[in-house]
Amino acid sequence: MDQIYLSKLQITNFRNLSSQILEFNNNINCIFGENGNGKTNLLEGIYFLLNRKSFRKKTGFPQIISVESEQPEILFSSVFNQEGEYIPYTGKVQVDNYQWYFSNQPVKRKKIIESLFIGPTDSFSFHSTPAFRRTWFDHHLGLLSPEYKKTLTNYNNSLRFRNSLLAKKPAQFKEQLMANEVNFCELICQLNQLRSNVLNQLTDFLGHTFKLLFDESHNLVLKLDSKFNHKSPQDIQKILLENLEKDIVLGHSKNGAHRDDYLFEFDGYNSFEYCSLGQQKMSFLSLIFAYTELFRYKFKTYPMVLLDDVSGELDKRRWKNLIGYLQAKKFQVFITTANESFKLELEQLEGAKKIFVSDGNMEIR
Repeated sequence: MDQIYLSKLQITNFRNLSSQILEFNNNINCIFGENGNGKTNLLEGIYFLLNRKSFRKKTGFPQIISVESEQPEILFSSVFNQEGEYIPYTGKVQVDNYQWYFSNQPVKRKKIIESLFIGPTDSFSFHSTPAFRRTWFDHHLGLLSPEYKKTLTNYNNSLRFRNSLLAKKPAQFKEQLMANEVNFCELICQLNQLRSNVLNQLTDFLGHTFKLLFDESHNLVLKLDSKFNHKSPQDIQKILLENLEKDIVLGHSKNGAHRDDYLFEFDGYNSFEYCSLGQQKMSFLSLIFAYTELFRYKFKTYPMVLLDDVSGELDKRRWKNLIGYLQAKKFQVFITTANESFKLELEQLEGAKKIFVSDGNMEIR
């Protein structure tokens, strides 16, 4: 698959952004401005263009439409560059309807390019919140493997049915539980194997990526923390049966693939517990870019990367290494910062596009 880049973009009626036409670089695009002026809104607009949803939680049409809009609609007009061929991609989003056109043909589900968004608090959330880790891996493993996405969907459906039986306890619910259990255990086993396989593949890229990013050698390993590792469906069914009475009392499933966690080892130590915030940020960014390399290995193309003020916890040497790493790669990246020192470093980048945002107005220099 040929690498594809966002070349031009105009968004009308999106948050506080003016409807200017912006032209982008195929590599690094820097977005500057004081906090609260619209830097992250521009990243959100790009993300919405690619994913038809916001990266912000609990955000729908009423939250993203401009308060000054004359029509209740948001318009997207963009041009993508694929090996020198320029392809238009446009959209109109309304409160209960949307229309998207790729190369002037209507499309419903087609994605132009996958994207990764990394926010300023994502590293902290990843290292401190198991639910965040589970959601992060489920989403990104699903992008790598349609089989994983389908298996996870089937598992969640089976889990919801099991939890409904445990909560409502209808007549003969135990018999229904046992009938569901065989498929439920097979799905747990399949998810465990799929997760372990991808973590092993990511680990293969991690150490090298960390070295390229930060010019330091450390042993980084991802592991699946699950009581179902190396267990057969029959072994899993035995574990669930031993805990069934507890589940009945609680009214939900305490055991299953939804309780799995992920361990990030840094030189043999659990990074969640023993690493400094700087080491955690370095490890998380290494995971992100190891993932982009694995993505390219599988699909022969990179995802687009959106970095929102990620320089926190990194000293000058390390974020200079980060910039050097991004310059050497062939994927398109959009990066915001309010850090004055990081901003000065980015402003000196030759060939990078510099976009200055002030109260929603954007100026390219």
